[in-house]
Amino acid sequence: MHLLRNGFLSALFMFVIAHAGSASAQQSCESLKNLKFGHVVIVSATAQEAVPFKMAGFPIKLPDVTVPTHCEVTAISRPTSDSEINITLWLPPSQAWNGKYLQRGSGGWGGSVQPIALIEPLAHGYAVAATDDGHHTEGILPKPDASWATGHPEKLIDFGYRALHETASLSESIVHAYYGKPAAHDYFVGCSDGGREALMEAERYPEDFDGVIAGAPANHWTHHFTGFLWDEMALSAAPESRITVKQLPAIQKAALAACDTLDGVKDGLIDDPRRCHFDPEVLLCKGALSDECLSQPQIDALKKIYAGPKNPRTGEQIYPGYEPGAEAEPAGWGFWILNPVAQPMFGTSFYAGAVFEDPKWDWHTLDFDRDLRIADEKTGPILNSYNPDLRSFRDRGGKLIQYHGWDDPAIAPRDSIAFYEKVAEFLKQYPDPRSKNPADVQAFYRLFMVPGLLHCQGGSGPVSFGNDVLAGLSLKPSDADHDILLALDRWVTQGVAPDTMIASGAIGIDPKTKPQGIPITRPLCAYPKVAHYKGQGDTNAAKNFECGQESRP
Repeated sequence: MHLLRNGFLSALFMFVIAHAGSASAQQSCESLKNLKFGHVVIVSATAQEAVPFKMAGFPIKLPDVTVPTHCEVTAISRPTSDSEINITLWLPPSQAWNGKYLQRGSGGWGGSVQPIALIEPLAHGYAVAATDDGHHTEGILPKPDASWATGHPEKLIDFGYRALHETASLSESIVHAYYGKPAAHDYFVGCSDGGREALMEAERYPEDFDGVIAGAPANHWTHHFTGFLWDEMALSAAPESRITVKQLPAIQKAALAACDTLDGVKDGLIDDPRRCHFDPEVLLCKGALSDECLSQPQIDALKKIYAGPKNPRTGEQIYPGYEPGAEAEPAGWGFWILNPVAQPMFGTSFYAGAVFEDPKWDWHTLDFDRDLRIADEKTGPILNSYNPDLRSFRDRGGKLIQYHGWDDPAIAPRDSIAFYEKVAEFLKQYPDPRSKNPADVQAFYRLFMVPGLLHCQGGSGPVSFGNDVLAGLSLKPSDADHDILLALDRWVTQGVAPDTMIASGAIGIDPKTKPQGIPITRPLCAYPKVAHYKGQGDTNAAKNFECGQESRP
């Protein structure tokens, strides 16, 4: 619990005075429309009955689920003359409220509030909010676009961090007004850009949240988006360089043949790709080019994608590469790396919209030395949440859980390890006199690397642990050993740190013969530990694995 901030406390005070005599009781939903804030307008406050959830135009079939009864508050915050931050807050009835507030992060460039992300927290008793990050983008899955940032530096700041803090402050004030008491605990949960936002909150506003979950964070934004264009340049180096989607199964098969059994288990997963030394040269065509082999230019492109971008002048690694072993998975490389509206469009949108503010900017002209330096200087302080100084977040009792899929084709998984180790090194180098054990990073920060997991959710293997928004809509009961949010809540409220989580999923999926695959459970181990097979029993059962020290040849 913490004090309300930034003028919202005075607005709350005026509201309570206006409703004297009933401050300790729940207020009506509609009365929240009367709240007055200096730069915030409450647009609506409406009681919503329980209804089946529908989302027209969503490309994936959604499970049948009912949106519980709640009070929906919408607001617009205008902290600057060029700001328009839309905020949506759902409040469960007082008898259903668990006493806590949860804020959801966005994805990509933001631009909308997606109700689908609010349902599960609401059903589990949270007051839950989200923001469009200060700009509007049409469509459920819009194409990457940052043209809204051109000529609008305040909007870029809103996206980078200000909208997050505005949402937290406003929502916590409304929660207090509605229930007559503040939330006992406040959490932030996000993946991708939402993971960047989670770390941004911990770094820049350590007083906002008691706990944050940062999934596959895009927190090294300037280098990450530069890496997108490195991949596209590798694939476009020559007409013969572009790898096709039909060749991905052959690449994945060769990678698994080289590295699947390094962990002692043959399961179609590369448990720790850092141990894998797959040489794509084995795929070189001996005769005509086909779907089963690659040309030399294609192999050269593949090697560059695995290796990641480097500064051509200094040789410094700009950003990690992507890992072998899941290239052909649905929503894998075919969607992210080979798709012209994914990685290359994200990279172009960043440099054209935010860095050079020129819609005619041509990615072919990118200089990985000069232009990255400009991007770091101009937008890095706004967009990157790569500051290892988490001392204030730790000092006020904050807890951070980060996760990243080893098979993520959108955000390089090794960058999560790099950031974790950067934080650990910073704490050793700059001891905090407020802490009894200043170098103990695991006292407040746990990282889980997930074999098989693609970008945020999905993939082959043990990839579900409360991270899958769509699966979460089934609202199946879980516990803190199987659900990442419950693990965070237990850590914050009971002081029990998550050494392991049990993930579930399926392997051996074949759309024709085994559409459901073979069920699998596996422990996820807090980095740097990894799961080791005990040598006996079903290799698809978590009980036959244990977390041990990292072992890399």
